Amino acid sequence: MRVLVVYAHPIETSYVAALRDAVLAGLAQSHHETRVIDLYAQNFDPRLSAQEHRVYEDESQNQITVAEHIALIRWAEGLVFVFPTWWYGLPAILKGWLDRTLAPGVAFTIDTRGGVIRPGLTHIRLIAGVTSCGSPWWFAKYVGEPHRRILMRGIGALCARRARKIWLAKFNMDRAEKSALARHLQKVEQRFARLT
Repeated sequence: MRVLVVYAHPIETSYVAALRDAVLAGLAQSHHETRVIDLYAQNFDPRLSAQEHRVYEDESQNQITVAEHIALIRWAEGLVFVFPTWWYGLPAILKGWLDRTLAPGVAFTIDTRGGVIRPGLTHIRLIAGVTSCGSPWWFAKYVGEPHRRILMRGIGALCARRARKIWLAKFNMDRAEKSALARHLQKVEQRFARLT
């Protein structure tokens, strides 16, 4: 499978960077072809500009500024998002990446006769989120895990009908012992190593 890993963390020595490496190691073991978008390293601008907003529904214009990213989305059969949970959600740079790349003609089409949205990511057979979270799992559930809903339900609804969904979150990051963090990295690597 061709898997695009979208990584969002500003510090290369972070635990989230180790999560990314565990994902890539597991995917290599299961012989998947991977590409990585490192949003911070690329200095990706998450802001949807006024011009991009003006042409958002014009499929002949709305993909020009992020064409390289869209080409990778079209290349991929799997999308894996690796990021920290900040304020119960996605980092702004990742949310902006979704805003700018998953436009009409890419992630969905809008039927002009009835306004019905039709999925455009039907080539995506896997969608995964790998994240860290400072709060305990029960509090993340209490606030509704908005980041999980965006990726697994929102984007998931635009993917292949029976796309596999993987959600791997490490909670209690602020109080986790090194041994627990190491075990979680191993769990992440093993999960992607089993991916067929």
